Amino acid sequence: MAGVDRCNHGACDPPRGPQWCPRGFSHLTSAPSPAILVQYMDRMPLWEDIMQKLLTRTALATLALTIGTEAMATEWNVSLWGQRRAFTEHVERLAELVSERTDGEFTLNISYGGLSSNRENLDGISIGAFEMAQFCAGYHADKNPSITVLELPFLGVTSLEQEVELSMALYQHPAAIEDLARWNATLLMPSPLPQYNLVGVGDAPSSLADFEGLTVRATGGIGAAMSTVGAVPTSMSATEVRQAMDSGVVRAVSFAPHAHMSFGTIENATWWTTNLNPGTVNCPVVVNSDALASLSDEERDVLLGAVDEALDHYVANYNGATMDAWGPALEERNIEQVTFSEEELAAFREAAADPAAAAWIEDNAARGLPAQELYDFVTGMIAEAN
Repeated sequence: MAGVDRCNHGACDPPRGPQWCPRGFSHLTSAPSPAILVQYMDRMPLWEDIMQKLLTRTALATLALTIGTEAMATEWNVSLWGQRRAFTEHVERLAELVSERTDGEFTLNISYGGLSSNRENLDGISIGAFEMAQFCAGYHADKNPSITVLELPFLGVTSLEQEVELSMALYQHPAAIEDLARWNATLLMPSPLPQYNLVGVGDAPSSLADFEGLTVRATGGIGAAMSTVGAVPTSMSATEVRQAMDSGVVRAVSFAPHAHMSFGTIENATWWTTNLNPGTVNCPVVVNSDALASLSDEERDVLLGAVDEALDHYVANYNGATMDAWGPALEERNIEQVTFSEEELAAFREAAADPAAAAWIEDNAARGLPAQELYDFVTGMIAEAN
């Protein structure tokens, strides 16, 4: 009888005997007897328990491996505002490059307003609420006075390329590094913008005298410049502007072309200044210093090494697609274009530039900032380039 139920791998030989094989019946050399079937069925719960434990351990091992793999990947949260537009193209391109060059192991998760308001992005960086953010210096000049020197009116910057070079140089100045370090922030790259001009409602100004009493959204040095010709500057973030313009809180808005299109100020505008060019704003992208330090050497090299290409993409897009769309956007809406004479502009520069610079130097020197040194650093670079 022993041969009848013998399995072909020998696992059922004595001392265990032929009555049960842990590998089931499919490999037996002959059909099992009824008695063997009864004994095997009695042992099924034990075998099922063994298999369940094995499956559970396998699943846990797989889960642990998955979690370990995911833990190796690096994800940064990035706080922007508004929507994707020319102003954010360098951040979008930076995210693409970082992901590509690390095979997806380092990713930048970009949020438009979901993490913080634009005026609170620097605060969020300081507490580590997210790892990267964009803001404009004029939103809170007292928090980042060193870089507001780039917002002084009529500095004479003539191109986005020059704005990039100037900003990157200032960002490496010890005073700027120390200034932003107070917020645990490291300056990564600028968001270069062309000279601002005004879009407004109502009668178009025919001379600078017509700005007397005009309520205008203008921040930083541009606001200071507009006040010298009698305008009443108001500081507000870009996302608040359209409502303020529609409700009559302001009658004119100072923006770069992309922002006039992105935030809808041209939708009910009647006029636009073509050559007022009072200045621009400086809007850096910063990273949390602790997060930067915690990156692996490879990740840090990839991030920093992608900045130049991201900025090149930004500038090409702004000079190309954005400016190509600007002229037609004005014409389609029959917006009157106002051009001032060179004599008026010279008088405007004389009235605004030197007093604003002197006030900036005095105020920031009182804070302990090397204000004169920073001003000379910036204006010296501009003079050398021009």
